[in-house]
Amino acid sequence: MSTLIAITYQDEPAAERALQELQSLQSEYLLELKNAVVVERTADGKVKLHQTVSATAEGALRGAFWGTLIGWLFLDPLLGAAVGSASGALAGKLSEYGVKNDFVKSLAQKIPPGAAAVFALLRDVTLDKVEADLAKLGGTVLYTNLSIDDELKLVEALSKAKDSTNS
Repeated sequence: MSTLIAITYQDEPAAERALQELQSLQSEYLLELKNAVVVERTADGKVKLHQTVSATAEGALRGAFWGTLIGWLFLDPLLGAAVGSASGALAGKLSEYGVKNDFVKSLAQKIPPGAAAVFALLRDVTLDKVEADLAKLGGTVLYTNLSIDDELKLVEALSKAKDSTNS
């Protein structure tokens, strides 16, 4: 089952640090980061999305692989790779992978101007270890599909970090 969390931070560099922490936790096998988006709300209220996964590039890579494989069967792997890459890139561009942009943009309206948030779609998360590492960065939970108990634990951990940085 996938878990979606959105945590707001005072600015975009803080949200980027949180994303780097999530990527570090992934390298420690404490979670699988399926997709992540850093959302910045500028001082004038505009919303900017900083995607971490390029669906176009991912589609092109998959298309090139399958095109080459099929091309080998018909004795023209270069043509197969070119056609596969182009069709994969087009399919990737037209598809939306992971966290839906419309959903992110609607929640981003709750972020104060000048602040930012990290939206992370996680799978196989070891929540007790992950929340301890995220708590070091502070932040405020904007949205999660965690159970009520797990969400309260996360909110509590983040607020403790916020309280210790304010004092």
